[in-house]
Amino acid sequence: MIESSHRGLRSAARLGRGRATLPAWLAAASAAMLLTAFAAPAPALDATKAESAATASKPLPMFKDPRAALRAGLESYHAGDAATSIPALRYAAEGGEPLAQWKLGRMYADGDGVARDDAKAYEYFSRIVEHFADDEPDPQEQSLAASAFVAVGLYLLDGSPSAKIKKDPDRAFELFRYAATYFSAADAQYHLGRMYLDGVGVKKNMRQSVAWLELAARKGHPQAQALLGRLIFSGEAGGEPQRARGLMYLTLARDAAAGVESEQWIADLYADALKTASEADRKAAVAMLEGYLRARN
Repeated sequence: MIESSHRGLRSAARLGRGRATLPAWLAAASAAMLLTAFAAPAPALDATKAESAATASKPLPMFKDPRAALRAGLESYHAGDAATSIPALRYAAEGGEPLAQWKLGRMYADGDGVARDDAKAYEYFSRIVEHFADDEPDPQEQSLAASAFVAVGLYLLDGSPSAKIKKDPDRAFELFRYAATYFSAADAQYHLGRMYLDGVGVKKNMRQSVAWLELAARKGHPQAQALLGRLIFSGEAGGEPQRARGLMYLTLARDAAAGVESEQWIADLYADALKTASEADRKAAVAMLEGYLRARN
C-alpha cells in the first residue's frame, strides 16, 4: 500500500508537467517602493568601465541602428555562431537595447560562446536595473527586467571578489523585493522568502517567508515548492504540521527537479519527508496533488 501511494504521488505530479499556466502577476508596487529599491546606486566596476571606454574609442560595426544590430546579433546567436553575435549585440547594448544587454549578461554569466566573466555580466545586468529605475518596461520586457533584477540581487547577496563585487545583502533584499512585488517574479519571491527565513538582509520573519514562498510555489517554482513543503510538513511554518499538503509540494518539487544534480537537496527533502509520512498522509497527499493539478490546468 505504501509503495502504491508513492507511485500515485509521482504519477499525479507528472500529469501536470509542462501544462500548468502561471497566475496573473501581482499589482504594481507603490511609488515609495520604487524609490526605496533604487535609493542606492549599484557598485561601480572600474575594470568594466575601463573596457567600456576602450570599446567606445574603437570603430563599431556598421548597422542601420541598434535595433538592426540586435536582430543581427540574435540571428547569429541562434544560428550557432555566438562569437559573431557579440559585436552586433555590443553595438545594440551601447545603443540602449535592453534585450541586447540582457543577452550579453547571460552569455558572460554562463560562459555561453564567450569566456565566463562575472564582472561583465554584472555590468550588463546593472544597466537594465538602472534603466528601469525610471522607465516602466513594456509588457514584453517585464520578464527580462525581472531576470536582471534577480541576477544583480544574487551577485550582491554573496558578492564576487574575482569580479570586485562587494557583498551587499541589504541592497539585494531591495532588488528582490522590487522584482517580487512589481514584476511578480517567482525567482525573486523565492529568494525573498529565503532571506526572511534565514534573516539575511532583513530580520527573520517566518510569516513573511511562508507568504513569499507560497506565491512562488503556486507559480510552479520547484525550489520554493520544496522549501515551503518542508516548512509545512514539519510544522515550522506555524500551527499544526500539514503533512499531506507539505508532501504534495515536495512531490511537485521533486518531479520538476528530477535529474538535475544541483537540485539534489530537493530530492533529499522529499525522501526525508516520505520516510516519516504515514500511509494516511501519503494517500491524502495523492488526492490533494491530483486536485491541485486539475485546478491549475
